[in-house]
Amino acid sequence: MSGSEAGTFAENGAVRTYAAVDLGASSGRVMVGRVGPDSLELSEAHRFANRPVRVPEGLRWDVLALYAGVLDGLRAAGASTGGRLDSVGLDSWAVDYGLLDDDGALLGNPVHYRDARTDGVAEKVWASVPAAELYAATGLQYAPFNTLYQLTAARSTAQFARARRLLLIPDLLSYWLTGEQGTELTNASTTQLVDPATRGWSYGLADRLGIDLSLFAPLRQPGDPAGLLRPEVLEETGLSGPVPVTAVGSHDTASAVAAVPAVGGRFAYICTGTWSLAGLELAAPVLTEESRAANFTNELGLDGTVRYLRNIMGLWLLQECVRAWGGPDLGVLLREAAGVPALRSVVDAGDAAFLAPGRMPERIAEACRASGQPVPASRAEITRCILDSLALAHRGAVADAERLADHPVEVVYVVGGGTRNALLCQLTADACGLPVVAGATEAAALGNVLVQARAHGLVGDLAEMRRLLTRTQPLTRYEPRGPAARWRAAQDRLDAR
Repeated sequence: MSGSEAGTFAENGAVRTYAAVDLGASSGRVMVGRVGPDSLELSEAHRFANRPVRVPEGLRWDVLALYAGVLDGLRAAGASTGGRLDSVGLDSWAVDYGLLDDDGALLGNPVHYRDARTDGVAEKVWASVPAAELYAATGLQYAPFNTLYQLTAARSTAQFARARRLLLIPDLLSYWLTGEQGTELTNASTTQLVDPATRGWSYGLADRLGIDLSLFAPLRQPGDPAGLLRPEVLEETGLSGPVPVTAVGSHDTASAVAAVPAVGGRFAYICTGTWSLAGLELAAPVLTEESRAANFTNELGLDGTVRYLRNIMGLWLLQECVRAWGGPDLGVLLREAAGVPALRSVVDAGDAAFLAPGRMPERIAEACRASGQPVPASRAEITRCILDSLALAHRGAVADAERLADHPVEVVYVVGGGTRNALLCQLTADACGLPVVAGATEAAALGNVLVQARAHGLVGDLAEMRRLLTRTQPLTRYEPRGPAARWRAAQDRLDAR
């Protein structure tokens, strides 16, 4: 659409309809967004599970089931809109990828980032490029599953020898939908192969590590066209073509941060879900050695921004406990946890010891026992331990980001699945000693939709997108309660162990 057409469209007050495919580490969803000059509505068309599979060679994503869920979702979205969609956008979790052969066929199911293949790999990389040098070049935090380490682990395999193209997960699904290949920038920035200052590939670093960047498809920016749905996809979903696919912030955190309902002021954000991503939105990366030591990452966001944040294990801890307990009612569990004394026991919510699935209640109890704290025994006590620990980790991340970026914070915005957890939101306000504003639960889908709408001229820059969010989405404010000293004391206890 040309600029003049977009302007005429917006002035006429028309409403456009978008499908946001939003894939999380435990579930996927296809949402329908309807956007007008001063309206924004979101509804769920289809939700489906994302269940990894353990096979003899390791933990894998069931990417065919995910693609089937996407097609089912697009069919459901079309059924609710008379078969018409103005655009489709895809976002997902970061770092993981699929490999394609000469014919463009997928070489096996993508490896799950929780797979053990990267154990000990970082040390091999650091032998060629020391960790401090790697951070100065890429600004990315250390995480054992970063794409760089996955590629290093995969390089000696027969499958990798056959690979002619690497597509990150949302780019892979976009390719299956359209036949067009690209690498969206916000997700590319999580590979540890992008220079956050130039916002392009770090060719010198890749050369030193023996990584051929021609494996990656050309970079795309959020808002760029990504092709049209193939005729076979239109037939299977019942959609009326042509339906364009638009590149969005395809890292779900990039889309979620775009949907932070902040209007001015100095703010921090926490994107909550399987992970908690806590930090700041900055104009430039922070690449100091102190920042590296604090394990902050500089990922790329919309409109030239940097997502300066720390990864925290997040509600994964509670999700795994609930799974181990057979799926008890979460509302009941949270009410019972609210009655447990605060800060009785806490664990380090960023500890890699909690990364792998399985035995989470026992592992949390063991961590408390090993540190000489009271051992939580009941489900309510374990739940309270998790929520107190997450709030404490949120506090530490916000305070460290303020200090390292010299960027004071006046309010914390929480978006994502954790907004449904009022206890966690209140504990985060208490721990941070700052107001918490809980925004959209489906923040990633909203950010996804807004980037598509912007490509059609319905909204302008990031600030305008956020003003539309604040006018149209419900927000809940939590004021800090109780003395901050008890949270400082809890952190001191944790640091002393």
